[in-house]
Amino acid sequence: MTDTKDWLKTSWNAGIDRLRPSGALASDASRSPLMIPIRSLGPRHRERIAQHLLKLAPADRYLRFGYSASDDQVRRYVEQLDFERDDIFGIYNRRLELIAMAHLAFAPSPAHSECAEFGVSVLEHARGRGYGARLFERACIHARNEGVRMLFIHALSENTPMLNIARSAGAVVRREGSESEAFLELAPASLDTRMAEVVEQHFAELDYRFKQQAHQFWAFLGGMQAQRYGGSGDGQPPVA
Repeated sequence: MTDTKDWLKTSWNAGIDRLRPSGALASDASRSPLMIPIRSLGPRHRERIAQHLLKLAPADRYLRFGYSASDDQVRRYVEQLDFERDDIFGIYNRRLELIAMAHLAFAPSPAHSECAEFGVSVLEHARGRGYGARLFERACIHARNEGVRMLFIHALSENTPMLNIARSAGAVVRREGSESEAFLELAPASLDTRMAEVVEQHFAELDYRFKQQAHQFWAFLGGMQAQRYGGSGDGQPPVA
């Protein structure tokens, strides 16, 4: 029994340690919180994802997609997301706004099943807090647990923040004119990576539920005040 408890304690601590920034990604501790809740997103969050991407300024859409995506093109991208094959991760603020999002796209061909592509977007008002780096770390952990050996990033050469994240993680970056490619070789999954993902998932779900309850509470108070003063309130809770 003691051996089992020691194993569980070691595994849990390993998971917690993986939530803390390390190396170059943690060089600015004052701007990169120790634990950032990153939640997995599914088909029911499709509209949330669309709203997040539509909030990106034209220049940011250009960097994210590699072209000046219109609203219609953004919505087509969201509609075509394959949640059964790929994985989407998101970070919410206290108002339950999706402020940062990552897309981990797995190769559709079985011959390239050990490869995956990473893309990320962060709203302008949420930048400078290490969200992009943490989403990249989260994607790396999940990719390793899914048997991915090579993580690939295709970005415009002017997308300095994305390429810096890749370089900081040890990726090899190759530039070809206006476009760059980054390749990061991943180690096989381990007990640490599996426990880290379990801890992250539970932490993110608890954080979201807490924020949702707080949102509903303040919406309820707002509705009560609206009735009291003859106005109108928005007491609709967000999608879970």
